[in-house]
Amino acid sequence: MYHGRSKLMSRPVALITGASAGIGETFARVLAARGYDLVLVARRADRLAELARELESPGNIRVETLAADLASDAGIQAVEQRLASCDALHVLVNNAGFGTRGYFAETDVDSQDQMHRLHVLATMRLSHAALQVLSRRDSGGIINVASVAGFWQSPHNVSYCATKTWMNSFTEGLGYELRARGSKIRVQALCPGYTISEFHEVMGVGRGGAPRGWWLDARFVVEESLRGLDRGALFVIPGLRYKIVVAAMKILPRWVRERVALGMSRRYRGR
Repeated sequence: MYHGRSKLMSRPVALITGASAGIGETFARVLAARGYDLVLVARRADRLAELARELESPGNIRVETLAADLASDAGIQAVEQRLASCDALHVLVNNAGFGTRGYFAETDVDSQDQMHRLHVLATMRLSHAALQVLSRRDSGGIINVASVAGFWQSPHNVSYCATKTWMNSFTEGLGYELRARGSKIRVQALCPGYTISEFHEVMGVGRGGAPRGWWLDARFVVEESLRGLDRGALFVIPGLRYKIVVAAMKILPRWVRERVALGMSRRYRGR
């Protein structure tokens, strides 16, 4: 169901998935402050409506909400249709996602299926739909919220790492393709580490899994992302610690990465 005044939108529009909390909500707040009209997508219609009222009240920002489950075909199709009709689209933020904990063979396979649909299929199809609009003006951008977990593998987080690796690879390939065609459209893989949001609480994991200094503020993550988009950065890894970790993981031999992964697995079993 649509809510809002989409026909009145005249400023650049940002469509944000997973906008009801965390990084997605922060994208909405920061882009609203930048003067964007918004289309906010998430499953929780009540949370979206509350955020829309808050963002619209201070000024002339127009906010439309669309309740959709992007792990379903119907949800993806609803957002595809909205993108196709959004002539003022300037930014798509593919942020919707979730994580699970546990060994793959012991997890609920339906949750793994939903994760692959959400991180992979929804990202692919919504990016394709957005490019049909952005290509008309040859401007704008797509931000795919991936993760530093996309640069390695973890025994108790197999699907999450794998789908985020796919998002990184997909974004990189798409970026090369756009540049090869001389397009001015920008794409970005945003790869944050531990970020203060509801994400880990939903997983059933508290903030004790990492030292305090490794936790990032969601606004810092979003502002780093938008600065990166402005300068055309294909990958944005917020935080110096995470930049160093990712750089190290890229050059370490496989046997070292395997030992790190197995060490993480033993730590997980010990909790």
